[in-house]
Amino acid sequence: MRFSQNEVVQNKAKEIIVALAGNPNVGKTTVFNALTGSHQHIGNWPGVTVEKKEGYFEHGENTIRVIDLPGVYGLTAYSIDERIARDFLIHDHPDVVVVIVDSTNLERNMYLVLELLEMKANVIIDLNMIDDAEKQGIEIDSKGLSKCLKVPVVETVAIKKLGIPELKEAIVDATRNKPNPDVIKYSTDFEEYVKEIEEALKTYLPSFDYPLRWTAIKLLEQDAEITERVKERLKDHWKELSVRLSRAISQLERKYNDDVSSIIPQLRYAVVHGIVKEFVKKKRTLEERINLTDRLDRIFTNRIFGIPIYLLLMWLTFQLTFSIGGIFADWIDSFFGWLADSVGGYLKAHGVSDVLVSLLSDGVIGGVGAVLVFLPNIFLLFLAIALLEDSGYMARVVFVMDRLMNAIGLHGKSFIPMILGFGCNVPAIMATRTIESEEDRIITVLVNPLMSCSARLPIYTLFVSIFFPRNQGIVIFSMYLIGIVLAILMAKLFKTVFFKKETSPLIMELPPYRFPSLRNVFGEAIRRSMVFLRKAGTIIFAVVVILWALASLPPGVDYASENSIAGILGKAIAPIFKPAGFGFWQAGVALLFGTMAKEVVVGTFGTLFEGTLTDALKSMFTPLSAYSFMLFSLIYIPCIATIAVIKREIGWKWAIFSLIYLPILAYVVSVGVYQIGMLFSG
Repeated sequence: MRFSQNEVVQNKAKEIIVALAGNPNVGKTTVFNALTGSHQHIGNWPGVTVEKKEGYFEHGENTIRVIDLPGVYGLTAYSIDERIARDFLIHDHPDVVVVIVDSTNLERNMYLVLELLEMKANVIIDLNMIDDAEKQGIEIDSKGLSKCLKVPVVETVAIKKLGIPELKEAIVDATRNKPNPDVIKYSTDFEEYVKEIEEALKTYLPSFDYPLRWTAIKLLEQDAEITERVKERLKDHWKELSVRLSRAISQLERKYNDDVSSIIPQLRYAVVHGIVKEFVKKKRTLEERINLTDRLDRIFTNRIFGIPIYLLLMWLTFQLTFSIGGIFADWIDSFFGWLADSVGGYLKAHGVSDVLVSLLSDGVIGGVGAVLVFLPNIFLLFLAIALLEDSGYMARVVFVMDRLMNAIGLHGKSFIPMILGFGCNVPAIMATRTIESEEDRIITVLVNPLMSCSARLPIYTLFVSIFFPRNQGIVIFSMYLIGIVLAILMAKLFKTVFFKKETSPLIMELPPYRFPSLRNVFGEAIRRSMVFLRKAGTIIFAVVVILWALASLPPGVDYASENSIAGILGKAIAPIFKPAGFGFWQAGVALLFGTMAKEVVVGTFGTLFEGTLTDALKSMFTPLSAYSFMLFSLIYIPCIATIAVIKREIGWKWAIFSLIYLPILAYVVSVGVYQIGMLFSG
């Protein structure tokens, strides 16, 4: 995967290019935000669907462009994230690589530093979360570490922006006075083989994309991608080098009595261990105290109480979201009602045609306004999720759910995209790339649309406010819970029918608990809410205008009547939904247009009903049929963007399969619930 220089910067002579590297959960995104502020752009890396963050800041006369690389533990390119990071570092030649290190766990983080030094990158070590280390009695001799490795070392607390000015200064200084660190040496016998291969490469490859010492180590490590690239360049000389390489690997494995892919990481960790022993001191009391994280984990990751606690927290989230959000939603609803009447009255008073008045008041204001009413609820939900993420709790949910995921034959990592699906199914499906097993990844993609995304929230909120005013939180919580249960059941079915391989155990690092940063939490909630607003201003606006036209045509019919194009279309599909309790043409049209974007369902109702939306829905739905409609909206065909990303990630075959199985499942569930409910109520 090669990146063009234009992908990063238009005029490199005027800019300093900085790459942020680091393990997951080291505060890399917080450092990125502290450096760049609001000067950010989020896109995708070329050729893949992995999110790419890029930003900049000014320092004196310098413009520093910052590229946030994916969080990785190493540069062996086992995963797509590692390949992206490695290819960017090699091909795009950033001026500086800032390695974000978790100060509370230097030993684990320094492995990546060594690999970057092997690559001859211009490294700055950022000892982030230094305050947490001090609280845990960990003392790091940053000056000694800097002197030993001959690279700048900066201490930061990025969440409080402490040390960020010093980091900016170090970045600029590192481009003026590039450090010249010593070559990291490993064991004597290993170095002999590295030197032999390196000398051979100098003979055969006088010029190469990669540092030759690093290439030699990677060849000994049997890195498949590097081996293939060297083989392509050497051509006829590859046979001679491969003989030397095979002999060196064989002798190394005999000496160390281990596989070479394990030997080299062990040698790196031996160096890391020596560095940590020299420059990290930990104060100990007579009895090692159990820190806050350990105590909390005994509760939140408990085998018995872990899942009930998670469900309780989600229930509380929905209760607070709708008890508080409902207050603001009423204000916004009143505002749009007043706005529609005022605009309509003003335009009529000035002789504007009834068609244009209807378009603006019924179509645009009525449709878009019906969706924006629920912005407070969506913002509060995003706020609660960001709070749980920033505290470190959401990582525990994955750990807690691992046993349940294994019971259905999936990897614990599958639950990460499922949780992300609560926000939006599109990035959640992209996140399945972290799942190593292709079979598990396909299953996770297929069931992800069953996770209730934020776009469905306006539908639930509309119906619960009308039909379940006293139990809004509980009813909406049931939607999310049913989605999870259905996803688990369908995953089990797919695993049994399509794939029967064993699932590997989950090994993951749990970040420490932290007091959430209000700046980060509100920033993330605002960012996600802005995505919702942009959708309201583009897709939803366009759809409600089209829908208004269909409800107004042919000329001469009453607006939104059964004889309009929308009415004729709705009547054609309405009988299908009669067994589910919502065989009204307006409901059919809403669901049809909802395949564009789920928020459009509410926008459709807002456009089709000229009067009060509440009164119109009360005349059509009962609490039981309303619940059935919500279930159908939860399960049926996902939005166009989700189908597109399913096709891109796992192919057309599975995208078409999703278009078939999801509406069938939605119909079976909603009809079943409605008919059983009618038996008990009748």
